[in-house]
Amino acid sequence: MASFCAKLCLQCRSLPFSKTVARTWKCFPPAHHCTAYTRIPVKCLHGFAVISEDEKKPSQARLRWKQHILRNCNFSTEHRATEVKENKETEELSKASVVAYKNPLLPIRDALPVTESQMSLDLDAAAEFSALEQIGDEEAIGISVPSHMPPASTSLRDYVDQSETLSKLVQLGVNLWKLEQRPNVGSMLLRLNFNTDVAPRLLFLKEVGVEHSRFGYIITHNPFILTESLENLQSRVNYLRSKKFSSETVASMVSRAPYLLNFSVKRLDNRLGFYQEHLNLSAANTRDIVARLPRLLCGSLEPVKENLKVCEIELGFKQNEIQHIAKAVPKVLTANKRKLTQIFDFLHNTMKVPHHLIAKFPQVLNAKYLRIRERHQFLEYLGRAQYDPTMPNYISLERLVSLPDENFCIELALATLEEFDLFQKTL
Repeated sequence: MASFCAKLCLQCRSLPFSKTVARTWKCFPPAHHCTAYTRIPVKCLHGFAVISEDEKKPSQARLRWKQHILRNCNFSTEHRATEVKENKETEELSKASVVAYKNPLLPIRDALPVTESQMSLDLDAAAEFSALEQIGDEEAIGISVPSHMPPASTSLRDYVDQSETLSKLVQLGVNLWKLEQRPNVGSMLLRLNFNTDVAPRLLFLKEVGVEHSRFGYIITHNPFILTESLENLQSRVNYLRSKKFSSETVASMVSRAPYLLNFSVKRLDNRLGFYQEHLNLSAANTRDIVARLPRLLCGSLEPVKENLKVCEIELGFKQNEIQHIAKAVPKVLTANKRKLTQIFDFLHNTMKVPHHLIAKFPQVLNAKYLRIRERHQFLEYLGRAQYDPTMPNYISLERLVSLPDENFCIELALATLEEFDLFQKTL
């Protein structure tokens, strides 16, 4: 009987119908026993079976038809297995009919055979991930949403919300926009773990004596301190303390020279020995110079060597004068060569200041060239450009470059600030 029903369905599908008669008849799985079918004419709309309006009215035949559909949907697994042996084509057609019944929006001609295991998995998945299922508050809190890290970006700001390390660094005052301009630094920061990589280094800096407000400055200028081992960092601090640098001095040096602790003990020792030997300084004076300008231990020695030769050969200073200049103004050792020679030329050849007076007031070599020129020309215009300490109306070079404009006009030029401003406009 089951085979007969399937063949009947196939014959019905091949018969030509008019436009008002259904093109497709739904074929249901074969029943265990034969039951009289009540034919319900349907209309076909774009390949989908639709019951006509007249048949929507409740009737006894329609109720029997629904009951028969529901009863036939619950066919047993044993019966399906026997039907597979009878006819493979009948089985495929039966499975296609099941799919069409489960999804009435799918046309029968497009239905694909679905196995029992696939149907069971689909039903289980639908029951497990139902969007209408209500969950408790504790279960809702336990739901974790995976972070969506951008696969690639040209800016670190796209990763701040997903990276705990970057968000904590921003809170410390680190300028990520400066770090992302340096090659490979952004990738390095993304690979760091804040608890295991960053936090221990910050605690070490705090133990050294670095203020919390300086953490952002240090990491912005030297992010590689986060990859240095704690043993190396501790050994370099111990070396500085062994050279009689106080704890406060070490903390100040680390705060102002972020790269200081990235250099090995051997390099630090070579730098200290270089300044002590070439400047002929004592250990105390060497510590004083380095403490005031700790970047002398971090930068290259070539500019320092060049400036020492310029001061001795081109500018004509004596060894003791160079030593005094370096002790008073360590920045002269790393100053721009062109600026250094320009200021000396104006002081010595235009203002007629001798070497010993320049060495006595070396702060003038670290001043701005434009300020020295404008103030000297204004004093010369007023007839007060006198830099010889043995002559009346003497003006020291230190006060010439250090006083603000208002004090300079009142105390040295004996003029008003408005007169100095008008004079500057004529230059």
